[in-house]
Parts: sequence; C-alpha cells; structure tokens
Amino acid sequence: MTDLQEVEASVVDARGHVCPTPSLRLMKAMEGAAPGRRFILLATDPMARIDVPFLMTQKNGRVIAADEVDGVIRLTVEAG
Repeated sequence: MTDLQEVEASVVDARGHVCPTPSLRLMKAMEGAAPGRRFILLATDPMARIDVPFLMTQKNGRVIAADEVDGVIRLTVEAG
C-alpha cells in the first residue's frame, strides 16, 4: 500500500443507523470503485462486524482492519 492510497480512503459515516443501512451505504460508496480502493465505514450497529465481512466476500473485497472506540466501529475495507 502506498501513502497515496491511505490518503484516498473514503469515509462512509453510518453512525446511528441499524442493519442493513451501514452495509448498504458502504456498498453504494463502493460502486464502480477500482480494485484496491479503500473505504472506512463508521458504524454504531454491532451487526456491521458481521455484515461487512460477508459483503466483502460477495464483492471480492476484503476487510483490512476493524476496531471500536467509544462505541463506534471502524471497518477499513478494500474493493476487489
């Protein structure tokens, strides 16, 4: 990964929304994305930890990192 790819990560803010909205917002943001493009999903719904990895397998993408701070889940994914 280059520093440029890190800077170009798009943030998808789905805090306060419940399943399936976080995954749907991420999917919409990823439409037409070049392989390797990174996205950061911010979510407060715990189901995002399950839904997003499943979505990535369906879209040939991958989850790069997942963490949680103060109830906000941050999932970094890469388009396939």
